[in-house]
Amino acid sequence: MTRAEEIRPDIDDGIDRKVLAQLRARFLKVNQGRLLRAQQALSTRQQLVLRLLPLLFHVNHPLLPGYVSAATPAGVCGFEPDEALLAEAQRLTRSFTYKPQRGERPARPIQGLFLMGSLGTVAQAEISDMDLWVCHDPQLSTTAIAELRRKCDALEAWAATQGAEVHCFLVDPQRFTAGAREARLTSDDCGTTQHYLLLDEFYRTAIWLGGRTPLWWLVPVYEEGRYAEYCEKLLSRRFIRAQDVLDLGHLAHIPPGEFIGAGMWQLFKGIDSPYKSVLKLLLSEVYASEHPQVNCLALRFKQAVFANRLDLDELDPYVMVYRRLEEYLGARGETERLELVRRSLYLKVGKKLSRPPRNRAKSWQRLLLERLTGDWRWTSRQLTQLDSRSQWKVRQVVGERRMLVNELTHSYHFLTQFARRLQAISPMSSHDLGVLGRRLYAAFDRKAGKIELINPGIAPDLAEDNLTLVHCPGVDSPWESLWAMFPGSLGAREWPDFSPLKRSRTLGELLAWSHRNGVIDASTKLTLHPGNSDLTEFELGNLLDSLRQAFPLPLEPVPESALLKAAIPREVLLLLNIGIDPLKQHSQLNVHLTSGRTDSLGYSGVRENLVQSLDQISLNSWNELVVSRYDGPNAPLDCLRDYLNALPPGGPQPNLRVRCFCRNRAPAIAERVETLFREVLGHYGSATPGRHLVQLRQQYHVFDLHPGQVSHTTLADLPALLDYLGKARTAFAPLHLDRHALEGNELALILPQGQPDCLQVFYRLHGDQAELSVLDEHNALWRQRLPFHDEQSLLTPLHRFLQSLLYRRNASLALDAPPDVAALEIRYYRIVPPAPLRAQRLEPREAPETAVSHPFYDVQAILEPTTGGRMQATLYCNHREFSELEYGAGLYRAVARHILAQRSGGERYPCYITDLDLSRVLGKGQLQSIHYLRYKARLETALNQALQDD
Repeated sequence: MTRAEEIRPDIDDGIDRKVLAQLRARFLKVNQGRLLRAQQALSTRQQLVLRLLPLLFHVNHPLLPGYVSAATPAGVCGFEPDEALLAEAQRLTRSFTYKPQRGERPARPIQGLFLMGSLGTVAQAEISDMDLWVCHDPQLSTTAIAELRRKCDALEAWAATQGAEVHCFLVDPQRFTAGAREARLTSDDCGTTQHYLLLDEFYRTAIWLGGRTPLWWLVPVYEEGRYAEYCEKLLSRRFIRAQDVLDLGHLAHIPPGEFIGAGMWQLFKGIDSPYKSVLKLLLSEVYASEHPQVNCLALRFKQAVFANRLDLDELDPYVMVYRRLEEYLGARGETERLELVRRSLYLKVGKKLSRPPRNRAKSWQRLLLERLTGDWRWTSRQLTQLDSRSQWKVRQVVGERRMLVNELTHSYHFLTQFARRLQAISPMSSHDLGVLGRRLYAAFDRKAGKIELINPGIAPDLAEDNLTLVHCPGVDSPWESLWAMFPGSLGAREWPDFSPLKRSRTLGELLAWSHRNGVIDASTKLTLHPGNSDLTEFELGNLLDSLRQAFPLPLEPVPESALLKAAIPREVLLLLNIGIDPLKQHSQLNVHLTSGRTDSLGYSGVRENLVQSLDQISLNSWNELVVSRYDGPNAPLDCLRDYLNALPPGGPQPNLRVRCFCRNRAPAIAERVETLFREVLGHYGSATPGRHLVQLRQQYHVFDLHPGQVSHTTLADLPALLDYLGKARTAFAPLHLDRHALEGNELALILPQGQPDCLQVFYRLHGDQAELSVLDEHNALWRQRLPFHDEQSLLTPLHRFLQSLLYRRNASLALDAPPDVAALEIRYYRIVPPAPLRAQRLEPREAPETAVSHPFYDVQAILEPTTGGRMQATLYCNHREFSELEYGAGLYRAVARHILAQRSGGERYPCYITDLDLSRVLGKGQLQSIHYLRYKARLETALNQALQDD
């Protein structure tokens, strides 16, 4: 090829119209070659659609496809059908006759028809669609455009009946050149933010079907920078006629924000289909690296035509993309990325070179691909491996995933850095980058317990026909066991000689991984070697069914709205006692417990916990599948705590499933745990943060249900529980009891009765003793055992004390205290029947009468702290003062003697504190009834001991 063949017009020196005609002829020659290539890959009926499209837009005939009405815009500029095309139309409708318009050529509303995309390229496939740009007259009315849209819809529907997928896009050239458009312009369009990159793709892939030809064809690359001036001269000096050309704009400058937008769009698609996105992702990187002087592929294409380099293979849009990426990566020495580009191009073309062609004659696509792979020095083994991608399984996919994920991650970091460096990021793209980063994180980031997705669109099916599951000793720690999965059906002596597909410490995690990645499906046959576990084939099958029911595949796409928020659980599956028989010893001895206690968390008389392990498998709103394992005596409660803390405050609750398939009592175990979770969940997140009491074996556990900060306190026995319940609290917190907690204990009746702004007194007879319990306004518990003579003598001292307490509380409040500071109410209940009978119930009682004559005195106490931290008491008996300043350590003996002296006969029945001042002890704002009751009990113990000793 000589330089004389290169056309280099100079507008200032004048241009020969013959040169412009020669340029247009070159573009049309390339266009015709691509059109023929496109037709070769289509079926006979698809070829018919492609040939008829210009005619169907040119005429309105009621019997032809796409007819809407006589008012529908029709007529393609400069188009006249030939005899062969008219004959094709008449075969569809015999009554059709074409009447060419005579005289001066009229203005026609369709200015140009162009196919763009993969049609006519090496990547064209049987399923390739036809993206058709219908460029119309900018002067069309809104009504006319609507009619034209209906015609396009009708033609799309007709093409579908012929096996062709056509997408028509209406283009207003004036609005498009100005960068204004409201709709997608290709079936792979990402929106309105990539005007110039879309134009770049259009100019290098478009196939002209009829109408005006692009004005851009006639502007040399070296004049792209003054495109408008150059075009104006071409038209004003009448080198060309305006009615012969279509102006869609130039490619002199591409805003950097478009590279970010294009990269984000391809990254978004690449998460599920990475091979399809790698080429365009890297092209965006190349363009961005050249900014601001971007030598885009459309300009290279135009330069080649001006230089008369019209080899269709080298001008093929995909080959041009590959050559540009090869040049870029080769200069950077990034051979691994270049190899990934080659594989992506090979898989995109889809011609399996390791197998003979269907027809004896090789297609031009196959010949081109053979030449490329020969240049790459690919071996037949490499070709065979790529051609068998539909049969790839775990081992091949894992290796390929690494390179693809690396490429996607690299592209994301490149886009982020490019945006920062050029400050090319707008608020919209900043938002999109953030969302995209979360999509990549959700799809590919590793974290503890998260199931790794190994097949992001690499192979169509990873399901194995046969697999072997083995429970075996750990590699470095034989006393620790693990689960391993092997391909094929292996015997007990065979599997040690093979390398597993996957190892895991727990079977739940291994099965979740297998399900999420499609390694096990409904047709997979499993060979089980349970080792020292109790796993059965029945349990294994049910575990897999539970996973399929809870997490059906494929998962629904994650909406952007979910990515704008923190991930929250959406589906939760609890698998209990996987491979564990909680009653194994009893089963082996053929012993069955006969106790009536069937609670799975406190089974039989020894209260065994039958829940020995939980595997929580959770799918969150980002489609992350996370597995958590809980072992040990507190496993269900630890799991419940973490489950609650993962819930969003006030947000939606996940769908919870609880399953158990162990040998003994599996349905009862699952039902018990599900009931526990649902009951606690019913109290969680209420307006008043509450507590929930659970009894597990002989221990007690109290959950503090503060949203996002749920914790549980373990209490070893009943005295520890009572100590916990007696602690002061800053505010009222309801206490909910698990249905099996404190069975047979009167506390099961008392504790749920707590109410704010209320003092509740309960008593029950135990022979000649009475158990007195008080729930204060913050739901703290106080208990005391006293001798019982009658109800009046039991309750009156306490009632007087509580009334004095309320008096002091009310006196400490300001007259203008807020309305939420309510007056306390006192209620009384008797627990019947007396102990030890179990059928207990509460019987409300009236407050005792205080204006009765009883042989005890009003005893007031005032406590004050000393400098040494000790409490100093001052007692008043019927207003007579007794202080430690006067009596020292003998204070209580002196008071006791005084009381005894006042009693006729010197009876030594108990003495009670009827009033107590703690203002110096607790300080303002810390007054709670439980404090008063505690100090009251201590003072009464000391005083009554002195009464007995004196």
